[in-house]
Formats: sequence, C-alpha cells, structure tokens
Amino acid sequence: MTKLYLRCFGCFALIVFLGQTALASSHREAPLIADDPLADNTDVYAFVSPDDSTTVTLIASYIPMQLPQGGPNYYTFGEDIRYEIHVDNDAGVVGDEITYRFTFARTNEDPSTFFNIRLGAENIKATYTLERSMDGMMTFDTIVRNGIVPPYDIGPRSIEGGAGLDTTYASIWEGSIATATTGEMVFAGPSDDAFFVDLGGVFDLGDSPRQGEDDASRDGLAQFNVHTLAIKVPKTTLLKQGAAATPTSILDGDYVIGVWASASRPAIRTIVDGDSIVDSGDYVQVSRLGMPLTNEVIIPVGMKDYWNAITPYMELGDTVLDKYFYNPELALYMDTANFAAAVPAFAPLRLQEASLGSFDFTNGADGLFGLTDEQKMGTVFADPTFGPILLPGAGKPRSVDLWPIFHTGVPNARPYQLATGKGGNPLAAGKPFINNFLPNGGDMLRLNMAVPATPRNSDAFDSRGLVAAAVIGLTDANFADASLQMIPNMDGFPNGRRLEDDVTRIELQAVGGVVLAAIGLWYDDYDPATDESPVTEQLLGVLNYTTEVESNDRDFRSTFPYVALPWRGTEVDHTNLAE
Repeated sequence: MTKLYLRCFGCFALIVFLGQTALASSHREAPLIADDPLADNTDVYAFVSPDDSTTVTLIASYIPMQLPQGGPNYYTFGEDIRYEIHVDNDAGVVGDEITYRFTFARTNEDPSTFFNIRLGAENIKATYTLERSMDGMMTFDTIVRNGIVPPYDIGPRSIEGGAGLDTTYASIWEGSIATATTGEMVFAGPSDDAFFVDLGGVFDLGDSPRQGEDDASRDGLAQFNVHTLAIKVPKTTLLKQGAAATPTSILDGDYVIGVWASASRPAIRTIVDGDSIVDSGDYVQVSRLGMPLTNEVIIPVGMKDYWNAITPYMELGDTVLDKYFYNPELALYMDTANFAAAVPAFAPLRLQEASLGSFDFTNGADGLFGLTDEQKMGTVFADPTFGPILLPGAGKPRSVDLWPIFHTGVPNARPYQLATGKGGNPLAAGKPFINNFLPNGGDMLRLNMAVPATPRNSDAFDSRGLVAAAVIGLTDANFADASLQMIPNMDGFPNGRRLEDDVTRIELQAVGGVVLAAIGLWYDDYDPATDESPVTEQLLGVLNYTTEVESNDRDFRSTFPYVALPWRGTEVDHTNLAE
C-alpha cells in the first residue's frame, strides 16, 4: 500500500497567516520542527577567526540534544535536507549575496550487522557535497565533493579497537576537515553542543539562577552532542562588492555581514510499502536561526511557527512581530509593577522607569518617543528613514534598543555610542563603540569583520561580549576619552557571536536595560545632581547578574573548527551532572 504524506512543517501557519506558497518552521522551541530533529537548527555563530585575522568562521549546528550513547542508529545529517548558511553583505539589495549549501548521502557499508561500526566498516556512513552561490542563489558551484563526515564516537572498541576502525577518534575527526576548491576550510560532523544554559531552570518560569537552597543550577546541555557545519572563509570572499580590501577603521560599515542558517526539505514525501521513500516538489524551508533565543524567549508560543515560516527578509515591514520586541514579555518579570515578585531569580534585573528623572522603558511606557525635534537633531532619530522606525509611536519603549539589536544592528551614530565623553547628555556624541548596522531584513547575526578578535587567552577576554566591552569603555582609565579605540570584547555578541559568549546572560541583561545604561540612560537610583558615579546599586545588580551557568562543559579548541569533539558514548553519565 502506498501512503502519501505532504510534509506540512508550517503549511497551516502560512496558509492562515500569509496565504502564499509554504515555507515552514524552525528549531526545537517551535511546535512543528520539534517533530523533525534532523532539520532542526540549534545555534549559529559568526566570528573573526581567533588564529587567523584574515578569515571569518561561520558555524551552524543542527539535531539537538543528541545522547552520545544513542545507538544503534546513531545521529547524522539527513539525506533529503538542504542545510544552508546564508550571508548578506549589502544593505542596498534585499536577500542573500552568498549561500553555502550542504547536502548529504548515507551508505551502509556492512548491512549484515546491527553494529554501527565493525571490522573497519561503517554503517550510516555520511558524505557531503558543498555548493556555493555568489549571486543570490541564482546559480551554485560545487566546491567540495564527497566530503567526509566523521562517524559518531561510539566507544574505544569501535574506534581504537582492532575489531573496529583501529585508529584514534581525534585523527578521524581532524582528517575530515576539508579545503574547498575556492579556499575555504570546511567541517561537517558531530561535536559537543557548544551552547550552555540551565534549560530546566529557565523554562521553569524563569528560575535562573535557581532559588532553592538545595537546587543547584546546571547546564541542561552538558554531555549532549549536535551535528555542526563550520566554514572558515577569507574576509575577501565575504566582502560586499566594491568594498576596499583594507577597512578604513575598525568600524568600517562596508565590512558588516549578516549571517543566518536554515534547513529545507522537499515539499512532498511518498513512503512506498514502508521501506522506500520518494521525495518530490520544491524545497521548503523547515527551520531557520540567526540571533540566539529569539524564538525561545521573545516570540510567544502562538507565533513561533509563523516566525519560523518566514525568512529574515520577509520580516521587513512585518508589524505582527514587532510588538514582541517593543514590549517584550520578559520585561514584565523585571518590573515591580507587574510580575517581578513572581520571578525572584530576576531580582537584580530592573528596568529604568525614571532614567535621568524622566525616561520610562517599562512595557507600555513611551521610552524616548517624547523627544522633541530639537533634542533629536544630530541623532539617528532625526533621519527621515530610520527615525520613524526607531521611534514608531507611543507605548513602544524598546523600539530604540531591543528592536534594532535584532533587526538592523547598531550604527556608529548618536545616541548609540558609549556615555564616555557625553557630559551627562545621552543624546550627545560619545565614545564610538560598535557599528554592525545592516538594515536589510530581520533576524540574523550581524558582524563587523573589521573589528579584531580579542585573544582567547587574554586576561581581558570575557564571555559577556559587548556588555563587558561597554564596562571597560566606561570605567577603564585607558579608555577615558571619546576617541575610537579597540576595546576588548568589541568582537563579542551581539557583534557576531563567539562560541564562548554567554548569550543567555547577555540577552537577559539587555532586556534589563543594560544597553540603555551604556549610552547614558542610567538606572533610576542615579541622581546626576548628587552622585559622582552612575555605577549605582541597580547598575551593579544588572552587570553582576548571573544564571550560574557561565561556560561550556568542554573547552573549545584553539584551531578550526573550534568546537569541542563530541562526547563519547561510553563516557557520559547524565545522572551525575547535578553534582
């Protein structure tokens, strides 16, 4: 009997919401993609390579929460999926300029055994083809053929043993790194999950850090694996057309790129007699990811599939989603007038209600909307294009910080400069801080490739990314003037995303108003008439906030692909992770 299944990952969402050809859903937090782990994005990273300043490394991971001991059918990439990493480098053109597309094939070298590896043979052995488009996905060129995907690290008998592969896993993993015909270094295979977060606490109504005396916070992703795609790309490949080979400064706007990843499947799958599959129809996007935690903690459950069903470029002008950034739900749990008392873990995170005596950024307040034309003069708010976008109306307080962080990046323009040099006026010119402005579409990582990498072994390296850089720029005597300087961690999230960046903490601090404070919109307990320093108790509370899970469970590598090797199936013990 033949069964015909229409793969509908998001079809209903699009029919209802868009009324047009189907795209589909995204990573695990969305209801539809939770049923399709092989196509499920987990994380995206983009950073200047720490060991090669001429390159940028792009990483996209898939297939969440893999048990290392999860045999006999160990995890690997899907054959019928297009895994893509997208790069936008030109705000003047809507859409991607560069796309890397991975497709996979799988082979059973010894179908007579139930073991995954035996006597030098691998079952579910995967290889890949990598194609690259440099013209907005109009044409693709193959740049890697028959790329090797390393097998799962099952255990010592399967890998090192004479009855297995008779080698070391590290040598297999290293040997799978390829060089594309166009010069990129490429890796596709299993790795440790680089994300770290107390999943149990966060989703238990915001109990992070956990408040129970005997309930310690813990990394909910410790000792789990994912499958990772990594590409080390020369900056010259990623530059917009016409950009100079050398940046004019560390904030050169021509060096800004946007990065996001997706997975797509054929629209129709036919299963014949239960043992044969035929896919047909156009490829349908079933997952996408750019900025971390957008869909997890900003988009509500009822809109998650809709968010996943559209590309970043379809977010342009989408007022349906904007309200969740203007008035984020998380802010309600940081506001004593709303539900802060119900989430004691967020007690250090309190929004500005009367910054400098007058500016209220709690949900439903006006934020900076009440600025006069005279006050706006010389700022980006006076720009006829971007002013109305950043100050769209009353009752939308976070349109000036959270919305642009996720949708446009931040320009090196007033008032988006550090308070250093502003003389107490947050709208004045201050210390240049970051420029990853790419107002082309919506949710994607935005990275200014001109910003040098902070050495990972530096004492100044900090997993708080731009939050740490702002603190240094505001408090360190070496950065006391308003000149442009490379501040350590200016290459950190949300200017791209490094593997080490503690994005959960950074984003919670951002919702708590830390970006506003960095530009001089200080917390309510600062009185410029009486206080010598704006480093007040409320500001320190936000800066010192921690989820108590601040680093990965494995050290990252210092060389490409930088992610840690996957956990071995015989070495993990999830029962002891709380100890």
